[in-house]
Amino acid sequence: MARVTLQTIADRVGVSRMTVSNAFSRPDQLSAELRARVLAAAEELGYTGPDPRARSLATGSSGSIGVLLFDSLRVAFTDDVAIAFIGAIADGLNDTGRALTLLTSTDVDRAPGAGIPARDVPLDAAIVYSCDPDAPGTHWLLKRRLPLVMVDQVHREGHAHVNIDDRGGARAAAQHLVDLGHRRIALVSFAVTGEGGPRDVAELSAGYVSRERVLGWTDALTPAGIDPLVVQHLERGPVLEEGLVPALLDRDDPPTAVLCYSDAVAAALVTALADRGVRVPDDVSVVGYDDSPLAVRVRPALTTVRQDVVAKGRAAVAALLAQLDDPDSLPADVVLPTELVVRDSTAPPPR
Repeated sequence: MARVTLQTIADRVGVSRMTVSNAFSRPDQLSAELRARVLAAAEELGYTGPDPRARSLATGSSGSIGVLLFDSLRVAFTDDVAIAFIGAIADGLNDTGRALTLLTSTDVDRAPGAGIPARDVPLDAAIVYSCDPDAPGTHWLLKRRLPLVMVDQVHREGHAHVNIDDRGGARAAAQHLVDLGHRRIALVSFAVTGEGGPRDVAELSAGYVSRERVLGWTDALTPAGIDPLVVQHLERGPVLEEGLVPALLDRDDPPTAVLCYSDAVAAALVTALADRGVRVPDDVSVVGYDDSPLAVRVRPALTTVRQDVVAKGRAAVAALLAQLDDPDSLPADVVLPTELVVRDSTAPPPR
């Protein structure tokens, strides 16, 4: 079968090649009746539309928005918070005609000559989500000078940011435990390496979010005269690092409460404690963060800090589209509120 082109359709309908092109790319230039005739002829001839590669060259736009994720796509899609965030972005782009391209922030071994997605994939702009600021993917997007929105990221001059009040939410969670009467409190968070007190872990933190949460916890604990036990949890996701539970329990003065970086960590800890015969909250209280769907699936339901992930995704899309519409506009700097949600995993310390 001969290849169908714009000229083939133009000859069938009896119009110019430009008229056919406008039917696909500039429909406002044609009457509804003429456009319908052109599209009907294209359908009959089996023509699906202009080559996207040629269109991209002609317009200088790929039609694609990237989202740089903190880890592999497999890990991201086991994370309730990441799933909700990506879904909100997809919803926000639905009516814009733009596609969503998912990228990962780390480089892995590739065959010789294989590309680096954050460097090589055609993009008009990108959202950088909860990534290590020194990650290769972040580096390449910055080098490309694309319009970027930094989400859950340390502030970078000249770029838009959407964050939540991580520090304020963590402060409220820690204060809740102090008000219940807890004095032996442990912190479970991410850090790159090393050991020390909470301020040391905050400085060594693997990202903006974990640092802000550690600092928020200590904002409440330090004035109360509490020197918390710090336990580093270096793995993302629901799998606890080996040795974490013994580090909490196998000591002369085990904590009566634990503040966790996320609901995923808190839920895994609740299960691990139950396996050791430790009851939550009768023996030890556990607090999560995020108020993900997991927080109400685990038993007991988690006391946690709520963030509106959908609002965060929508704000990121709005900030990105504003830059694309007006490159000279001031970049957005959005901080969304958090809220302490008290459920069944916290109680006064055992007597």
